[in-house]
Amino acid sequence: MKSIQGSRLSPFQTKFIHRMSALCTIKHLCQATRSENKYTKRFFGILLTQTAQKWLFSPFWIVVPNLRKSAVFGLTQPFCTDEKSHAQPKRKAAFGSVGRRIPYRILHLINQEGESLGNMHRAEALKLMDQHGLKLVLLRDNVEPPVYRLMTGQQIHEEQLKRAEKKKSSPKPGVVQKELSFSSAIAKNDLETKTKQIAQWIEKKHHVKVTIRQAKGSSTDMFTLFDHILETVSEKATYLSKPKVAREGVSTCVLRHMSDKELKEHQKMEIKKNSAVKEDENEDLKSKELHQ
Repeated sequence: MKSIQGSRLSPFQTKFIHRMSALCTIKHLCQATRSENKYTKRFFGILLTQTAQKWLFSPFWIVVPNLRKSAVFGLTQPFCTDEKSHAQPKRKAAFGSVGRRIPYRILHLINQEGESLGNMHRAEALKLMDQHGLKLVLLRDNVEPPVYRLMTGQQIHEEQLKRAEKKKSSPKPGVVQKELSFSSAIAKNDLETKTKQIAQWIEKKHHVKVTIRQAKGSSTDMFTLFDHILETVSEKATYLSKPKVAREGVSTCVLRHMSDKELKEHQKMEIKKNSAVKEDENEDLKSKELHQ
C-alpha cells in the first residue's frame, strides 16, 4: 500500500479500485436487504398467526428495499378479521332520560314548563337536573348546540305514549291510507254514503282516516259519530287509532281491517252475544206465559 500511495496510480488500477468498492457496496446492500426481508416476514408472520383474535390494521406506509430501485413505497389496505366491524347504520335512540351521559360540551336547555334557558355547559344542566329532581331528555341532536329538556318521569311517560300512538297510526310501507272528512251536521243519508265508502276501503284492507269537524250550532257529539261508523262496519273493521281531538273543533280516528285472529274472536263474541239475547227473549216469553 505504501508503494501504491507513494507512486502514481495508472488508469487501470484506478478503475479496478472503483469496481471493487462498488462490489463491496452491493454486497452490503444485499445483506441489508436479506435482513430487512427476514425481519419483515417474521413481523407479519406473527400477526397473521393470531387468527383466533380479532384485530384491525390501520392504514400505514412501509418501505421495502429493492436492489434495482432505491426504495419501493406501498400503502397497506385496512385488514379486519371481525365481520361486525363494518360501519353499522346509526340507530335512533328511544325517547327517554339520558341520565348523565351527555357527549356534548355545550347544549341548549329547556325547562320543565317548556321555556328556553339558553345555551349552557353540560355541568350546569346536570346541576339543575339534580337540584330539581328532574330527568334530562334529548329532543334534537341535529342542531348546534343540541337541544335537551328537563322533564318529570310522568311527562316522559306521556310523551312516549303519544309517540307510540302516532307511530301506530301512521301507515306501514305498502299500506294505502284513505282520508275522509265531513261536518258533524252531516245529513243521515250522506253519512250512510260515507259509511259505505269506508266499508269498501276496509274491504280492500286500506287504512281509513276519518276527520269530523264540529259544525257551528251543532250539538252532535263527534265521538258518537265515530262509534256509529265503527258499529256499521264492525264485521271487518276496528280502530287503528282511537278517536281523539286533533285540534279545537276537529277530531279524528283511523280505521283498519281486522286480522284473521281478530275476526275469529269477533265472531265468537257475536255468537255469545246472540245466544245471550235469545236466552233473554225465551225467559221473557216464559214469564209472560206464567202471568197469563
